[in-house]
Amino acid sequence: MNTIRIPFPEMQSVFQRILMKHGFTAKKAEICAGIFAENSLEGIYSHGVYRFPRFVEYIKKAFIDVNAEPRLVQVAGALEQWDGQLGPGPLNARFCTNRAMQLASENGIGCVAIANTNHWMRGGTYGWQAAKKGFVFMGWTNTEANMPAWGAKESRLGNNPLVFAVPFGNEAIVLDFAMTQFSYGKMEAAQLEGKSLSFPGGFNKNGELTNEPGEILESRRALPIGYWKGAGLSLLLDILATVLSAGLSTRELSQKEAEYSVSQVFIAFSLKKLSNFPSIENTIIEIISDYKNSTPDESESEIRYPGERVLQTRAENLKNGIPVLKTIWEQVTKL
Repeated sequence: MNTIRIPFPEMQSVFQRILMKHGFTAKKAEICAGIFAENSLEGIYSHGVYRFPRFVEYIKKAFIDVNAEPRLVQVAGALEQWDGQLGPGPLNARFCTNRAMQLASENGIGCVAIANTNHWMRGGTYGWQAAKKGFVFMGWTNTEANMPAWGAKESRLGNNPLVFAVPFGNEAIVLDFAMTQFSYGKMEAAQLEGKSLSFPGGFNKNGELTNEPGEILESRRALPIGYWKGAGLSLLLDILATVLSAGLSTRELSQKEAEYSVSQVFIAFSLKKLSNFPSIENTIIEIISDYKNSTPDESESEIRYPGERVLQTRAENLKNGIPVLKTIWEQVTKL
């Protein structure tokens, strides 16, 4: 596998230059390029450098309007509905997270639902954004149909990623997961790198469980997390995203030529409004301390809390550069 290391500033600069070439203002290009580069820096290559060429492709196909701004549709107390107007997904998601935090600062809780937006890339980006400013965060998105209901053969559900985040010291505890055992981005990355999945991630075209990502990408039958529980959670996330945003459902998204105009929800909670705010930090520290006192199993794996690996990967990639397949980086620089 021919891998090269790209320094973080260089990767961000290349992304920014390409986005400006495709119509972004300098400011929007800087923010959006930063999100793609930071996702890559923190080891989420599937929704960073590997996804960037498709993002540019969607701009060319007018699935993404680089000039669009979110438009307020309805206000109901601490709940707001917005129309993303097909703007860049990462920029719309960053805006909605900020707006949810503003509402939470005023009301204790803030909920922003947005219709007609685009792929947010790594959902955890917005969990980190909120938690590092002291807010608890919940957010999710629907997707096109790419996962079967439990017991079904064809896909009618989306893998509908869900994010939870809480502040933890100067960083955060961030759980970011799709409703499939492995996200499609993760499976695409594994296929590019010639790797098998660590556990079965879906069914092949013969209906057999497999850990070969290419077979699952071919069948489009990814395995729901928790089997029937993940399938049920996916269904409810789609219903809520669709209803709260007044946007499109997974069924409607699946009738398009590509996945765009998705529906998303962003919820922030202000810890400062709570009576137990002075003791919350110690409470979380005690919970994590007890959690990490778990005895490792025979695999001798390290017990990590969600998001902890990000901190290690970030430091390593800042020091050594971000690992990228040479073929992918050549594809990016030709954009």
